[in-house]
Amino acid sequence: MHPPYLQGGCLKFGVKMKEQRDFTIPFVGLKIGIHTYKFEINNAFFEDFEYDEFNNTNVHLDVLLDKKATLLEFTLDFKGLVNVNCDITNEPYDQGLSGTYHFVVKFGEAFNDENEDLLILPHGSHEVDIRQYIYESIVLAMPARRIHPGVADGTLQSDILDKLEELSPKGQEDEENRSTDPRWDDLKKLLTDK
Repeated sequence: MHPPYLQGGCLKFGVKMKEQRDFTIPFVGLKIGIHTYKFEINNAFFEDFEYDEFNNTNVHLDVLLDKKATLLEFTLDFKGLVNVNCDITNEPYDQGLSGTYHFVVKFGEAFNDENEDLLILPHGSHEVDIRQYIYESIVLAMPARRIHPGVADGTLQSDILDKLEELSPKGQEDEENRSTDPRWDDLKKLLTDK
């Protein structure tokens, strides 16, 4: 029995995904102890979620499964690059990503994923689909603002940056050098004459 689509975690978009067996880990028959899995995440993975914010994706994922007598502990450890567009200039650049996510799988009467760090599978389940946890971990690792490194260090040459500079308000020096209405100057003197 497979869990319902897009149950789990905090990003629920209501999109029905294609079956991706690569990210379904069978645990029946595994010995108690630690088991490791390696995955390469690319754009095809995100297409199933209809997530198109990444121009290109190259993320390496290590999954550590610690099987215990009554539960499963998962650790997702990922690192890589995603190519995204800058929020300021819309220029593409490679954004480094890394992170770790832990969750526990227990067994109960019915499927339940209301707690983002705990997945309850029905008794008799023999595999767990970890796609949703991978997806959420990577997407939530993205910075809130995506700024091209060339914007921060001033090396990026862009028509958009030139236009923003042209339209930006001038500094305080320019405001002080401008001639002002003498009535406002007299009012400012009242504030400073205390």
